[in-house]
Amino acid sequence: MAFTKQTARKSTGKAAPRKQPVTKVARESAPATGGVKKPYRYRPGTVALRKIRRYQNSMELLIHKLIFQRRVREIAQDFKTDLRLQSLAVMALQARARPIFEGTNLCAIHAKRVTIMPKAL
Repeated sequence: MAFTKQTARKSTGKAAPRKQPVTKVARESAPATGGVKKPYRYRPGTVALRKIRRYQNSMELLIHKLIFQRRVREIAQDFKTDLRLQSLAVMALQARARPIFEGTNLCAIHAKRVTIMPKAL
């Protein structure tokens, strides 16, 4: 016979009261409690930490191409107006910016911060 684990229960020393059998009429009039199950909710911060771990281990581009391209064009406007950029040049800039942001993120983690600061760049 298989070993079954027994759990300790608090005893008051009295015999447990017997449950009254539910009559058929009472069962039919009672509302059905079956239905949509409530989704499981993680504790606050658990999902955020999971996302942080996923993004730190991933090799995908964290800044989308169009957003990065818009930012590069905005900065380039300060130096010269009507400047045209090749898409390969923008991709090369984004590829070179990634290690800089990774190092900055490591500095922020070391300083027990979540936000990267301009002084860490």
